Amino acid sequence: MEIAVIYNGNEFIIPNTTISAIIIAIFLIIVAVIVSLKIKKAKAEEAPSGFLNVIELLVETMDNMVKSNMGEKNMSFSPFILTLMVFIAACNLSGLFGLTPPTSDFGFIFMVALIVFIIAQINHMKSIGIPKYLKGFTEPYALMTPLNIISELSNPISMSFRVFGNILSGGLVTTLLYTALGNFSPLIAPLHIYLDIFVGLLQAFVFVMLTMVSINTGEN
Repeated sequence: MEIAVIYNGNEFIIPNTTISAIIIAIFLIIVAVIVSLKIKKAKAEEAPSGFLNVIELLVETMDNMVKSNMGEKNMSFSPFILTLMVFIAACNLSGLFGLTPPTSDFGFIFMVALIVFIIAQINHMKSIGIPKYLKGFTEPYALMTPLNIISELSNPISMSFRVFGNILSGGLVTTLLYTALGNFSPLIAPLHIYLDIFVGLLQAFVFVMLTMVSINTGEN
């Protein structure tokens, strides 16, 4: 599902993972708009029901996770963490709907991890001050500075490799199994769907937990 774009005589290929990410983003935006409209129409004196119950449960669960892992002072990160969780989960599960999971592309998930890394560094500098932030790289000894910098820079790489490796390997193993079983491949379809859902949601959860730890590290 790649798309070739010609600009100034040069051909640029938009990979299928990027197209999948755009489709998922548009879908989630539409869902967010629908949720917003339903909330505006809901009456405060009436208990929410159906779809809004699920949304309320999701928001409350994420608020509790952020509060327990990052503290009340970081509750402002809850909307970002929830958005990240839903987006990564949707990307991981998109293969069930005929799309190529964006998270099976290391470049894509690395950019997401890089955004988290930048937010974490900015939050650290704001919370403890730039002088103390820079001094932290020299602890416990000044000779450790290069290693401390490398260790910090390796965080987005390790976070992205974890998701990328699991999603890509899952897709490859499934393809090999379906090819090997031939006409008997439908027999493993239920197991395939279950594992895709389990692994996809688990990896999204792990990525979010690492995000909260990364952003909260160094807080007083």
